[in-house]
Amino acid sequence: MTETAPPRLRHPEKAHRPDNAQPRKPAWIRVRAPSGPGYAETRRIMREHRLVTVCEEAGCPNVGECWSQGHATMMIMGEICTRGCTFCNVATGRPEALDPFEPARVADAVAKLGLAHVVITSVDRDDLADGGAEHFARTIRAVRHRCPATTIEVLTPDFLKCGPEALATVVAARPDVFNHNLETVPGLYPEVRPGARYFHSLRLLQRVKELDPGIFTKSGIMVGLGETRNQVLQVMDDLRSADVDFLTIGQYLQPTPKHHRVDRFVTPEEFAAYEKAARGKGFLMVSASPLTRSSYHAGEDFARLRAARAAAAGATG
Repeated sequence: MTETAPPRLRHPEKAHRPDNAQPRKPAWIRVRAPSGPGYAETRRIMREHRLVTVCEEAGCPNVGECWSQGHATMMIMGEICTRGCTFCNVATGRPEALDPFEPARVADAVAKLGLAHVVITSVDRDDLADGGAEHFARTIRAVRHRCPATTIEVLTPDFLKCGPEALATVVAARPDVFNHNLETVPGLYPEVRPGARYFHSLRLLQRVKELDPGIFTKSGIMVGLGETRNQVLQVMDDLRSADVDFLTIGQYLQPTPKHHRVDRFVTPEEFAAYEKAARGKGFLMVSASPLTRSSYHAGEDFARLRAARAAAAGATG
């Protein structure tokens, strides 16, 4: 007999201060509501293939712009996460069993959308022995088979409760970009990302390069959670020590009053200063702005990243 899963929790109760309502958004963070034929067609394809997107589940502010251009970030392995990060709007609870047909449906959707570059992410699956690594690999292989010209970017969980073979499984499938977000500075992990470990995530990114130096690595953080500038600069140094190629920095937006509060809205000028600092530290590619997200303009950024590597190789050749 199949055990009935408990009700999923969209906004799990987490120990927050009662004053954590989001302050008024400044003009530079506001976006238009999603609409238009391109948006509707992308939504239709996602529904037709019974696919989940992080664009919807995480309430991304760029969903209107991206979907109107036929770009969507696929979220595999269901829509229920085993973690309870206080910044994230994805549901927490007991996930369902993996769907063995999902990789093929993802590949079909990529083909229908005509994507030159696709981002594939997932919920955390601490209930699985390999954290879902083999499912990631199957999805990568399915997209490669169906759309051989499409470049693939994965945004993975940390595989914290798995052995080293989990990461090796994903890397062996050879995505073009391996992304794993640090999300915030280490001092805020206990309250923002309590189920994760900063230095484990950092080491994960470093090991990708050790396993396959040809894969681009990428990571991102949110600001406006209560971090200091010096803490952000230290994260940059840590990522460069792990040989990470691409850094994204975006403004944290509080999904509901029960989530971690917005400490402040970082100005566009501060984001520009962060980008300048990151480039000075040697990242091949940096995207830093209030609306920057991991997969925002990912295809265009990948083309720039590849060009930057070629230019760097030419300069040292």
